Parts: sequence; structure tokens; C-alpha cells
Amino acid sequence: MGDRRNGGTTTRPAREGWRSEGGQYEYRMLTIGRTTSRSDARRLLTDEAEYGRWELARTRLYAGGERRVWLRRKIIRVRSTL
Repeated sequence: MGDRRNGGTTTRPAREGWRSEGGQYEYRMLTIGRTTSRSDARRLLTDEAEYGRWELARTRLYAGGERRVWLRRKIIRVRSTL
């Protein structure tokens, strides 16, 4: 489903139906485990923002301590000049 990262963090693509709805953003969901420290989570999100050009769209904290984070980035379409 997604790759495993340090501290019980997983990543997977968000739903695929956004294109059919005319979405201008690409979405990605990260699941941060309860054992991940706050500084490690912040570092992970900072790296995603700096190098992957992702921005924070939504966060959700669950009762067990698990945190889900939705990231988004604008889709840049290149038009042919030929």
C-alpha cells in the first residue's frame, strides 16, 4: 500500500478520483505513528515541503495517538510550444 518510514510512518497516494472532479492539486496522505516524536514528525513534514513542494492541507489526530496528514501540491501542466 505504501512504503514504511522511520517511526511507524507510512505514505500512500490519496484517492484517484480527484482528476475526474477537475482537481488542480495532487494529494498525498501520510500516517504518522504514535511512537514518532514531535520533532521527527516536524522534520519529515519540513522535508516534504522543502524538497517535494508539498503543503499542508489537513491533519487529523486519532484517539490512539496516530496522526494522519494530508499534503497537497499544485499540478503544473506544461503546454507544448511546437
